[in-house]
Amino acid sequence: MTLRVALVGGPMYDHLYRLLDSPDAPDVEVVVHADHPTLNAQVAARLAAGERLDVIATHSKYAPSQAAWLRPLDESVDTGELAPLAVELCRFDHRQYCVPRLIDVRILWAHADRVAAAPDTWAAMLAGDTVMGFPGRESGLFGTFFELVVGAGGRLFDDEGRPCIDSPEAVAAVDTLCRLAVRAPSDLPDWHYDQVDRALLDGRVDAAGAWPGGWGTIREVASLEPHPYPAGAHRRVSYAGCHAWAVPTTCADVDGALDLVRLLTSYEAGAIDAAGGSVCAHVQAFADVEPVDDRDRRRLAITTDTIATAMITYPPHVRFPEVEDAGWFAIRAALRGECSAAAAVADVQRIAESVLTDPV
Repeated sequence: MTLRVALVGGPMYDHLYRLLDSPDAPDVEVVVHADHPTLNAQVAARLAAGERLDVIATHSKYAPSQAAWLRPLDESVDTGELAPLAVELCRFDHRQYCVPRLIDVRILWAHADRVAAAPDTWAAMLAGDTVMGFPGRESGLFGTFFELVVGAGGRLFDDEGRPCIDSPEAVAAVDTLCRLAVRAPSDLPDWHYDQVDRALLDGRVDAAGAWPGGWGTIREVASLEPHPYPAGAHRRVSYAGCHAWAVPTTCADVDGALDLVRLLTSYEAGAIDAAGGSVCAHVQAFADVEPVDDRDRRRLAITTDTIATAMITYPPHVRFPEVEDAGWFAIRAALRGECSAAAAVADVQRIAESVLTDPV
């Protein structure tokens, strides 16, 4: 049976899909191939309508909101060769709803010919004149806000899972983003991840955070050097998570789907992702990566240290994507000068309270 699959698209993901043409791969029909926000929307609509999907690309932070449509894989897929932290991030409600493909954390890249000393803190970034690029919309913008809040010692949710977003740390975070955006190209509020990468590569910005998979194109620009992600006053953090594979309840060929998931999380698949610069969840495939030069060795060392000491991720809340989707609109309004930082944060708090108390 031909498997119907939904794939995340983009330069850091697409190299793996040549594996789907290998003799070991089952026949597949790619019914969705899109950036992650578009992928999520299309998958949600198709699954809600009962449409058959056999394997989908997902993410550790999105899987809880999709759990009602996903098959638990605890007894079906052996995760023993995958990084335990990644496997744990892909669990929700004590079940393995997805199997990790990549571990994503951002590190800082800066043009050495324009930035003599990369800012080590957000305070130093503001005090200097470095033009910092960052996503101006969607998950990337809310994730950067999250980093700034937590790095300053703040929180988005309390121990009971209630939103506590309206705080001095959150207002300062939005203010920092607004001040950095003023220095950047005027179209920054429209940038998604790929546009940030392009602005960095083209020299439209001096520095930017980039995911591991960006190394495939970054390595072609000799002036770009890796650095630890800027630290907040409280700690250094990098917003992170795991890209993953899941099998929906609408799957019509469970055995075939599981075989495909095993292939896509195998050593061979991990080696392809690792060669592209990503941090694959397959432990041995990542360990076997040979640095191409000293810069690549520094990149791998900084990335490994960031995963070990600075990685943060969202609480596994079923309706968190709704908070994120609505929240970034409020923050982008501040970037555009349409409201103050304090008003944007108050709006995010109001939205979060509404979403998380709505029983629907």
